[in-house]
Amino acid sequence: MEITWYGHSCFRLSERGYATVVTDPYDHRQIGYEALRLKADVVTISHESPGHSFLPAVKGDVYQITGPGEYEIGGVFITGVQTNGHIKKDEVEPRNTLYVFDYNGLTVAHLGDMNKVPSQTEVEALGSVNIALVPVGGGAALNASKAAEVISLLEPNVVIPMHYATPLVKSKLDSLQKFLKEMGLEKVDQVPSLKVGNAKALPEETHVVVLEYSQHG
Repeated sequence: MEITWYGHSCFRLSERGYATVVTDPYDHRQIGYEALRLKADVVTISHESPGHSFLPAVKGDVYQITGPGEYEIGGVFITGVQTNGHIKKDEVEPRNTLYVFDYNGLTVAHLGDMNKVPSQTEVEALGSVNIALVPVGGGAALNASKAAEVISLLEPNVVIPMHYATPLVKSKLDSLQKFLKEMGLEKVDQVPSLKVGNAKALPEETHVVVLEYSQHG
């Protein structure tokens, strides 16, 4: 399969013979970056926000998933799990849905705007995660230290950071470097996309992969 990053929390997951998924499309007028022009079979929305739920950016006969549940579309098994949004006293925090995509045994978790470290029980309920797409720049989501803590709990083979400051993004977020430092990494090479044959081809120890920003699609 191939994973391509279009800025912020927006990715395209594609595999020959399976549904193509786009996650968290954004309104570029609010977020920055170039206007998205993507095609997909499925779009997942982690929460209602211009930076994560701008459906007009994705063309095609698109199946929209906007909350928790279990889905099977085009050979891809998708599980949505609510992580934020629980009522505390008289206030309700914004809801967030984490999605796990299963492409024939290769699992990818998109954490959306997860804002706190999950419990061990919640982590175990997700099952094995091969590739984790993790917010690392703070704002309404995980900051660098919390992201590192979540990664240590999930123990994925590969981590792809998202939702961090770049020269193009308008949101006030922390830098990628802050996260890399938290992970004990000085520098990580950027690649245009991540291509994976199957789960067995992935490294055993958790490996951070930084994707280059891809325009349009």
